[in-house]
Amino acid sequence: DEIVSRTRLLDNEIKIMKSDVMRISHELQAQNEKIKENTEKIKVNKTLPYLVSNVIELLDVDPQDTEEDGAVVDLDAQRKGKCAVIKTSTRQTYFLPVIGLVDVEKLKPGDLVGVNKDSYLILETLPAEYDARVKAMEVDER
Repeated sequence: DEIVSRTRLLDNEIKIMKSDVMRISHELQAQNEKIKENTEKIKVNKTLPYLVSNVIELLDVDPQDTEEDGAVVDLDAQRKGKCAVIKTSTRQTYFLPVIGLVDVEKLKPGDLVGVNKDSYLILETLPAEYDARVKAMEVDER
């Protein structure tokens, strides 16, 4: 009698473990799909040519005094973390609520960066030693 009850308990545990394995494998499959989608998005965004830009300022954004009156919420204003102001080689200045693929801690004002020509996300930092072509594209303020 005790053996029968023990086998039932073990069978129940096996069923629970099998359902856990199924759930985890589905989660893994979903995560792999997300990874695949995101790598495709990164590949699309990293297409050349980049736009050469200068980092003007790095800002810490910490939303305070949030009002909860059910009105329209600005998602960019709700975002915490670092933001950047860049000036492109086309003499335009942009505020970036999302910096991009570069580590924010390694950026500093005055850095030369390559940004996506459509979304203006920072894709990589350019070397400090100037290439003659890059130097010609840079706009110095007077």
